[in-house]
Amino acid sequence: MLLIPAIDLKDGKCVRLQQGDMNVSTTFGDDPAAMARRWLDAGARRLHLVDLNGAFAGKPVNEPAVKAILAEVDGEIPVQLGGGLRDLDTIERYLDDGLSYVIIGTAAVKSPGFLRDACTAFGGHIIVGLDAKDGKVATDGWSKLTGHEIIDLARKFEDYGVEGVIYTDIGRDGMLTGINIEATVKLAQALSIPVIASGGLSNMADLERLCLVEGEGIAGVICGRSIYTGALDFSAAQARADELAGE
Repeated sequence: MLLIPAIDLKDGKCVRLQQGDMNVSTTFGDDPAAMARRWLDAGARRLHLVDLNGAFAGKPVNEPAVKAILAEVDGEIPVQLGGGLRDLDTIERYLDDGLSYVIIGTAAVKSPGFLRDACTAFGGHIIVGLDAKDGKVATDGWSKLTGHEIIDLARKFEDYGVEGVIYTDIGRDGMLTGINIEATVKLAQALSIPVIASGGLSNMADLERLCLVEGEGIAGVICGRSIYTGALDFSAAQARADELAGE
């Protein structure tokens, strides 16, 4: 089970939101590159970046901060980015800068043709981010609920050739209320590509419960507020996940 620290970027700073609300944010650092180094030194094997302003603007806003992080990481571990990636030129630019994976969320739901084109052009580098509440997919920084069932959409995108799915239960994200394991397992069982869990990881017990279902196709979990507040010790948690996997 891969534990993936999240670095959420807003106005060039590292923040965490509650349930995707841009007006309810906590700043955890002014130097994104230093934050990336912190997690690298703690043993992270992948980083998850979100351009929060970009997600709402529909275009990259925190590109300087992303580039600073990529320069700091310098290819040591894979880095994935979501938020405002709505055209092929932007994706190509970020991949050229050293990004390993691009996460397409709202654009995948609203413009499936764009997602298909991205998978064709940049095979192996495209992850789809699906945010859902009560099994229905949400878009536009979680501000709009669609009528789409998450499993139906995920299967369609799997056929397009995405590398994996990041599944976020938006009712739990940033609330430290625990991962929605049942819904995550249900999605993973419906797909043959890996699912990365997101939203609500709060403590070691949560992580241990998730590790028990790793074999269903859950490859990793994104860690946000819990590792910033100290509710979860990142290094100890990754060590425990490795132990449970028999590594």
